Order: sequence, then C-alpha cells, then structure tokens
Amino acid sequence: MASALSYVSKFKSFVILFLTPILLLPLIILMPAKFVRCAYIIIIMAVYWCTEVIPLAITALLPALLFPLFRILDSKQVSIQYMKDTNMLFLGGLIVAVAVEHWNLHKRIALRTLLWVGTKPAQLMLGFMGATAFLSMWISNTATTAMMVPIVEAVLQQMEATSAATEASLGTLELAEKGKAGELPGNQATLEGPSARQQVVSRKNVCKALTLCICYSASIGGTATLTGTGPNVVLLGQMQDLSWGCSLEKKSEEKSAHEVLRAEYRKLGPLSFAEINVLLCFFLLVGLWFTRDPGFMPGWVSIAWAEGKTKYASDATVAIFVAILLFIMPSQKPKFNFCSQTEEERKTPFYPPPLLNWKVAQEKVPWGIVLLLGGGFAVAKGCEASGLSEWMGKQMEPLHTVSPTAITLIMSSLIAVLTECTSNVATTTLFLPIFASMSRSIGLNPLYIMIPCTLSSSFAFMLPVATPPNAIVFSYGHLKVSDMMKTGLIMNVIGITCSFLAINTWGRVIFDLDQFPTWANVTAH
Repeated sequence: MASALSYVSKFKSFVILFLTPILLLPLIILMPAKFVRCAYIIIIMAVYWCTEVIPLAITALLPALLFPLFRILDSKQVSIQYMKDTNMLFLGGLIVAVAVEHWNLHKRIALRTLLWVGTKPAQLMLGFMGATAFLSMWISNTATTAMMVPIVEAVLQQMEATSAATEASLGTLELAEKGKAGELPGNQATLEGPSARQQVVSRKNVCKALTLCICYSASIGGTATLTGTGPNVVLLGQMQDLSWGCSLEKKSEEKSAHEVLRAEYRKLGPLSFAEINVLLCFFLLVGLWFTRDPGFMPGWVSIAWAEGKTKYASDATVAIFVAILLFIMPSQKPKFNFCSQTEEERKTPFYPPPLLNWKVAQEKVPWGIVLLLGGGFAVAKGCEASGLSEWMGKQMEPLHTVSPTAITLIMSSLIAVLTECTSNVATTTLFLPIFASMSRSIGLNPLYIMIPCTLSSSFAFMLPVATPPNAIVFSYGHLKVSDMMKTGLIMNVIGITCSFLAINTWGRVIFDLDQFPTWANVTAH
C-alpha cells in the first residue's frame, strides 16, 4: 500500500510539473501581450511553490531562465535581482547566526534564562517562550526550535520520572498502613481513582503546553526583526490548556526540572574565549544597526558616509562587515609570550583558528532562502517592467468602495490561511507585489496592507507541515494534529487581531499611514 501511494505521489508530481505549463499555454496564445507572458510565468511559479514539485529555491530561479526567453527582462536585469542589498543584509545576518550556533552561545543564553525565571510550569513556559522568541529574532526559527525542544524534553522526562517515583512511594506507604489496619483489598498495588487520572491528564497537558509554546514563540519571535524571518526580508525588499494558578509550594517535579537545567548549564563550562568574541560581534552588529540612522539624532552613516541624499552604507554593509569579522577574530586567546611557550606550542601557528571557517558557513547557511528571496525580487521587477503591476492595479480599482480596514483584515486572514499549506517566504514573495499594486491603484499607503500581511504569513500555528518548528515539535510525540489545530486556530485569531489593532493604532503614527508616500508614486511610474 505504501509503495502504491509512493508511486501515485511521484506520478502526481510529474503531472503537475509538465502539464501546468501546457494547460496555461492558451493564455499567451490568445493574448500575447507582455504582461500576459509575465502572468503566465508567475502562475507556473505559484503552482510549483504551492505543490513543491521541485525545490522552492529552484522554482525561484525560473525568472532567470524564462524572463529573457519571453522577452520580459534581459538577463543582466534579472540576474542583479538575486543579489540585491536586501539579500546581502540577510546573508550577513545568517552568517552571524551560524557563529552563534557553532559556539553554542544560543544554548547558554536559553539555559541561563530558564534558571533565572524559575521552574514552576507557568514560569517554565515564560522562560522557554522568552528565550525562544529572543533567539529566533537573530537566528533561524528552525535552528532555535531544534535547540530548545531537546531541553524541554529532558525537563519533562525528569519531571515524569520524579512524579512516578513519588507516586510509587506514596502507594507503598498507603498499602502498608491499610495492611496494618486489616484493610488490604486483594492484590491492589497501585493508586486508582479520579485523583490519579487527573494527575496523568494534568501532566499530559503540561507536556503539550511546553512543547507548543516553543514552536509558537519561535514563529512569533521571528517577526520582531527585519532579518528574523524570511517574509520580513521580502517586505524590506519590496519597499526598499495550562493554568497559571500554580501552587506557591515548590514541588519535587519543579526541583528536578531545576536540577536538569542546572546540569545542562554546567556541561557548557565557563564562558569560553570564542563565545565572548561571538557575543562582542553580536553586540557590535546590533549597536551599528541601531546607530546607523536612529532618527532622533544623526547616525554614523550621515556623519561620514553620506553625500547629499546618497547614503553609501546600509544595514547590509554592517551585516557583511561583522560577518567578515567572524572569519578573522580568533577562537582562542593568542599567546604573545614566545619565550614561555613549550616546544609543541611553538610548532603551532601563532594566530589561532578564526571563529568561523568557510566549511562550517557553507554547510549551515541556508543558501536556498537567499535564492528564494532573489526570485521574489525578480518577479516584482518583471511585474513592473511588463506592465502587469499596472494592469492588476486597474482591475482592483473597484475596491475604492471597500473600507481599507476591511481590505487589511480580509487580506491578512487570507495570507494566514495560505501559509498553513505553503512556505511563508513563497507566500509573501508571491502576494506582496500584488498588494503593493492594489494599494497604489486605490490611493492607499501600501504599508497599511503589506505590514499586517507580512506578519500574518508567520502565523503558521495550526498544522505540523505549516512550518519547520511545528514539524520538529510534533515529531516528539506529545501532540496530535487536533491539539495543534485547536490551539493554532486561537493563536491565528489572536495574531491577526493583534497585528490589525497595531497597524490601526501606533502603526499609523510610526509609518505615517494616513499619507500616500512619494516612493509609492515613483514605483507606480
């Protein structure tokens, strides 16, 4: 049966891969206009992205082949889209994240946070969620989840073992007391009744809550920074059941959880020279990003790297600078005193190995995401050059009569549903240029729709296949699909509501959403 299903699955992929372009051919035969040819390519890419018949990154390379062949853009214009400033920013951020992972600095931060917040179930949830969300702001959501879930699993196993041992000792003591009183009921050797069953259900709920909180906080945390998750970078490119009423008394399970965390932290040893250097690079990256152009005062870019309206340095410059620094800074303390060195130490190179080498970076950097982003920028450029953006904008002019708040809410909900079945980066890559054209056609600030839709693409909470963090958590066996769907639906509603409220309150002030921006006018022409 399994082999038959596998055969059918392969046949299905073959049909989608080859029949999709053939079935869509009448589009360009009947209407050979330039914008129709562009739409033909984009529809093929959308089908391939949604079905994943070929890898997402390979689908993203189709514009580099098809745009020149269909005379939409020449090869030079398409190729430059795959290594724009935004791609370099993302690449630099990924390399810094690899260094943090390589030296286990993320694990140290996570364990230290958990030890600080406490080990009651509610405190554990807060600690796990806080650490996961913070780390996923800077490194990939998948890597953060893969690192955090084993820690959660170790804590849960120790709590379960301690609880089982406690129940066994209490059962033995109760039976001994009943035996003395002549009340021993046959061969009953375990505690039964509603209380025992309730404890089992309670422990299962704790397992579910602690595992779900990891994948959810990874997805949410990634939305906080421009490089925290793929959809945010796409947006940048387009623009240029657990109760909190826990007992105050410290239980044996909580003590055991604390011991597990402390033991894991001890295994890391003291802060190494390499970890200190990576931490310094990380703080340097964040500091330079913040001070480049803070807004409330002149940044360093306007002091030394600006000429008129041209600013020569961007966030990508900072990211690449720190990334290069990681390949230079030593991972061990250099020994300058040559006289006190042993014979073996003198044979070794004076300068220790760097924090990162190319082999590690090559293996751990997700290069496919960089190509996927480039494909999105190429699609956006093709839409503009072919006139497809302008045509789509005109078709959406009747939306003038619909309230902008209703449009935002509907589009955000649509994206949240689609991202449960497709890659969030592919979803934003496909839809953000469309939303930008639609907004310009009805005289609405594009950011008013694009920001909440970008955030909604990260609200992939309902299905294990929706995002890698969900799949990692589901693989540990504590959850059923129904568990994820019940909690995920609530999380989706909360997420969409929060982003909708944010964009209609402080978002209006921060992004000046009541004004139609000049850059949108320029793009339209």
